[in-house]
Amino acid sequence: MIERKVTIANKTGIHARPASIFVKTATGFKSDITVYKGTAKASAKSLINILALGLSKDVELTIAASGEDENEAVNALAELVNSKFGEE
Repeated sequence: MIERKVTIANKTGIHARPASIFVKTATGFKSDITVYKGTAKASAKSLINILALGLSKDVELTIAASGEDENEAVNALAELVNSKFGEE
C-alpha cells in the first residue's frame, strides 16, 4: 500500500466537474484506491462518495492505493489535485 497527502487548492474545492475527472482517472487503474478526509473515507472510484466528502479549498486529504499499479494511481491522482484540475 502507498499513500500520499495533498491539499486542495481550487477556490471552489472539488465539486462535480473535478470530482468526475478524479473518478474517471481513478477507474483507469486496477488498484483499490481510497481517499481519506480526516476519519472519513471514500472510494476514489465512486462519484457519489467523493462528493459526499465535501472537499473544499485548503482541505488536506490522503490518497491511498493498494494493488499492482498503486504507485502510478496515487501519483496520477495527486498530480490532478495539485494541478487544480486545470481550473485556475
